[in-house]
Amino acid sequence: MKKLLAALLVLLFLAGCGSGNTPAPAPSGDSTSDQVVEIEFWLAQGNNVMDLVNKEIEDFNNSQTKYHVTAIQQENYVKTFSNLQAAIAGKNAPDVVLLDTAPARQLYEKGALVTYDEFQKNDPDFNADDFYAVYADQGKHTDGATFARPWYGTIQIAYYSVKAFEDAGVDPDSIKSWQDLVAVAPKFQEAGYQFAWEPMGGDGKNLIDAAFANGAKVLSDDGKTVTVNTPEWVEVWESFRGWIHDDKYMQTHWNGIDDWVYWYDTIDDVIEGRSAGYTGSPVDSVDFDFDVIRPLEQFGWEGNVSMPWAQALMLCMPAGNTPEEQQGAYEFIKFLTNPENQAAYTMLTTYPAANKRVTEVPEYQKFLEENPVARVLLAQSEHASIYPVDPTGGRILNELNIAAEKIEIEGVSAQEALDEAAANAQIALDEALAQ
Repeated sequence: MKKLLAALLVLLFLAGCGSGNTPAPAPSGDSTSDQVVEIEFWLAQGNNVMDLVNKEIEDFNNSQTKYHVTAIQQENYVKTFSNLQAAIAGKNAPDVVLLDTAPARQLYEKGALVTYDEFQKNDPDFNADDFYAVYADQGKHTDGATFARPWYGTIQIAYYSVKAFEDAGVDPDSIKSWQDLVAVAPKFQEAGYQFAWEPMGGDGKNLIDAAFANGAKVLSDDGKTVTVNTPEWVEVWESFRGWIHDDKYMQTHWNGIDDWVYWYDTIDDVIEGRSAGYTGSPVDSVDFDFDVIRPLEQFGWEGNVSMPWAQALMLCMPAGNTPEEQQGAYEFIKFLTNPENQAAYTMLTTYPAANKRVTEVPEYQKFLEENPVARVLLAQSEHASIYPVDPTGGRILNELNIAAEKIEIEGVSAQEALDEAAANAQIALDEALAQ
């Protein structure tokens, strides 16, 4: 719409000029000095979140007179990316777009994103230390450029049944590692609980999180070798296989079908007293009674602190728009990621804020007192992992998910499943690096 409006203004301007008089172009930066610069923001969020976003956009629009932001709600993140690619090809890209980290990086490497570096350099309010490194670093390229700013993150955390731990006589604060949990697993079963824990199925994420706590790496330091079958991986994944299939301390409802039934069945097991706890999403807690189910940080591995995979959702500025639009995009992103708006977003969604300074906001301070999940997420954000850049476009992760399914559902040995995953992933990596 803004592009159409700009084109009509140009036509009207030309129509008002004599055919024999072509004015000299206005100096750069002055051409829109008396006009409101339209900023288009694409994002995929639920309707309740969009209500908040639209309120924040209204606040931004009312806070100044130079820029006017309009949000365009997208169907989902995949559709956002495909629609954005089409818009870029048609030279009609939005000014701001919310993307997963991998597609954002992909667009930057194709020259399709504006970097933040000059804007941040000229912004006296910008302080890199305001943002959690585990989220901010996902928007930085190895060439040194910042191609995206995190809006919020997500990390899976542990949830436990208060009654189960009381019945078993186990102090939840004493569980710092998976080994700590397994050591007291018989106590839960003696107290009448069928399982001590349920790692959430659906993919290999929970097992990946645990492996990262054991120092596991997806790729070698030079990025040329897939390393998902090293002892650091096998030890962790074989332990889970044994805890599920041999010891019966754990179970998974995952059946290889991505229908979300397994997710709700897992939560029901904890609520209804069949399991003492599970690993899940921050969003799960929206409907929890914290007198019944409470959160913990994910468990570490033996003496190592937990290092779960933290994912960031990134605000990006597509290339091809005018300097005025790019500046407006930056100003809006700056507004959207300030402590007050970050606090409002995380209080509504439970997703952890990217900006550490949310803790300075009085409303959020009160929220922290009332919401234990928020406190856990802040602490977990201080020690988490970044899944490495995957040159294969996700084929390595797909192989890990297949291996996790074989281990958790079929009981295949971790060495066998991970050897196969590594071999297949290496083929994909070699192909990608050869291109």
